[in-house]
Amino acid sequence: MKPRPKGERRAVVIGGSISGLFAALLLERYGWQVDVFERSAGALAGRGAGIVAQPELRQALAAAGIGDIGEVGVKVETRILLDHGGRELLRHACPQTVTSWERVHGLLRAHFPNDRYHAGRELKSIDVASPRPRAHFTDGSTVEADLIVGADGIRSTVRQQLFPDTRLEYSGYVAWRSLIDERAFSPATHARIFWTMAFGLPPGEQFIGYPVTGPNDDMTPGNLRYNVVWYRPAEEGTELRRLLTDASGRYHPVSIPPPLVRPEVREEINAAARRLLAPEFAEAVSLFPQPILQPIYDLESARLATGNVAIIGDAAFLARPHVAAGVIKAADDVSALVAALEEEADVAAALRRFEADRLEVGKRILARARQMGANYTARGQGQETAKSSTDADYARAVLENTALTTFLREAQP
Repeated sequence: MKPRPKGERRAVVIGGSISGLFAALLLERYGWQVDVFERSAGALAGRGAGIVAQPELRQALAAAGIGDIGEVGVKVETRILLDHGGRELLRHACPQTVTSWERVHGLLRAHFPNDRYHAGRELKSIDVASPRPRAHFTDGSTVEADLIVGADGIRSTVRQQLFPDTRLEYSGYVAWRSLIDERAFSPATHARIFWTMAFGLPPGEQFIGYPVTGPNDDMTPGNLRYNVVWYRPAEEGTELRRLLTDASGRYHPVSIPPPLVRPEVREEINAAARRLLAPEFAEAVSLFPQPILQPIYDLESARLATGNVAIIGDAAFLARPHVAAGVIKAADDVSALVAALEEEADVAAALRRFEADRLEVGKRILARARQMGANYTARGQGQETAKSSTDADYARAVLENTALTTFLREAQP
């Protein structure tokens, strides 16, 4: 099939989250006609997600055509480690900018035309047999394109159809998350931890909290929020299943909607916080407006493309949050995809080039994330004792390496 001229090539992006919008905006800048199809009918939300704005994020946003974005988030200069009694064990200078999922998504969404963002359109299947693949939606509609990009996240329909052998692997632990309004904190707790990236390290667990932008992108001190993530081991067959079961007895595979977390489970995490964490952190946990349970999974793909269809972002590789590389990896996936499409006239050939490039990067990120999260996995009898803040070398390594992507810029071994 003869390649279509620039300006006539059509791309369909499945998924309207951060990775999908990065793909749409960058493809558009390189002359593609792009439509985004998002399964959710309403506004997307990051479910309490904070984002560490790595230096590459500003570059990626500029590449997507957003231009001068001003301040992306809140500046945090210092990391601290508190023991369960509230004593400061470590202090580490690490200037970073932290922001919210909603802030980054909002910047991207505002720059993509409304008439080409189709909300409430759920993908049913993709026909890859023809030179121009077709996307079939549950409302009965069909769309044909020169390129289809699956950016539909952890539960990717595109991945499940094209690469059904790629499965989520449970890590052995969960994260309890929430965003807390700045004004909810007591004055003493606010003064002690709010403007830091604060850590707690009970045996086999990790608590981390830091300030992020407030509702509606508000960056005014006093109107910010505090992002909390608390990693805790949970054995898959027993404890995880119990946590994912609601009050009616219904089990929710993969994740449970926050309103359905049982009241007794919430009281359990409050009690555990009072027992295991610094008083300031226990206060933060008690202030959760709604605890969000996030089982931590790994996803490693052996294939990223077939024909004229590719997967990117969390649809392709899902790494544990400790590396804080999710948004940057998604943006880099898109950059590599566009570069390959510019170098190859044939879309399928470009996607093979893209796949060869990004498979290695995805595996590297995943290996790093697994290494950083190994201490939080549920342990059986006879296994090595979990490390805690009493292990000085381990504690320092956590403060110095969490949420930093410098390893991606290091030379490969």
